[in-house]
Amino acid sequence: MTALILALVAGGVIGLALGGLGGGGSVLAVPALIYLLHFTPAQATTASLVIVTLTSVTALAGHARDGNVAWRTGLLFAASGIVPAVIAGAIAGHLPNAMLTVAFAVIAALAAVRMLHPARTEPSGPVNPRRAGAVGAGLGAVTGFLGVGGGFLAVPALVGVLGLTMRRAVGTSLLVITINSMAALTARAGSGMQLDWAVIAPFTAAAILGAWDGKRLSKKLKGQTLQRVFAYVLLAVAVFMLVDVLV
Repeated sequence: MTALILALVAGGVIGLALGGLGGGGSVLAVPALIYLLHFTPAQATTASLVIVTLTSVTALAGHARDGNVAWRTGLLFAASGIVPAVIAGAIAGHLPNAMLTVAFAVIAALAAVRMLHPARTEPSGPVNPRRAGAVGAGLGAVTGFLGVGGGFLAVPALVGVLGLTMRRAVGTSLLVITINSMAALTARAGSGMQLDWAVIAPFTAAAILGAWDGKRLSKKLKGQTLQRVFAYVLLAVAVFMLVDVLV
């Protein structure tokens, strides 16, 4: 199977997951780029930022039309993550591939566990600015370091810390993810890393189209069922990556 076909298939599947779950699907982009398309971990995390940014912008437009984006809240939350995203993005390009792979596998496993055992989704009361800033900074660092959108972290934080409804949290998380991803990409722009745009471009296009189909699919399937299936797939990928590096 050629790299182009693999990129289209992988991008479509990841887009479906992202659109169907409202976040979290992009976490599969890095292992797909590494194991199917033979990118190095450093190249994969950078390419993933491109894919995450463009896919999130597209999905954000749809949520904005539906009035499901809390712009002021999202911008304030994202602001605390910009500097950590830039710093983490700059550091990631200089770390050993094995360290990046292990770190990503751990985050992927945590994301799977959170999906299987979701946190309380009711607003937690008055916003604690320090806690909100800490969570926003942590999300920015994860995005910059590992090239993942972090929707699986952003949505619970926006609900529990900032008191948004689930629907508005999903839309607002896309704004936060877009800003953090762009900041991380800016940090990596001067690294001189060579990327295969002939693979990244069709991968991104398929992910964007898949995200639109995933949004429609989510209305036909039970959200919990879709989330649990994705969580088990993600957990299996995380275990595979750890075994591949450590054994």
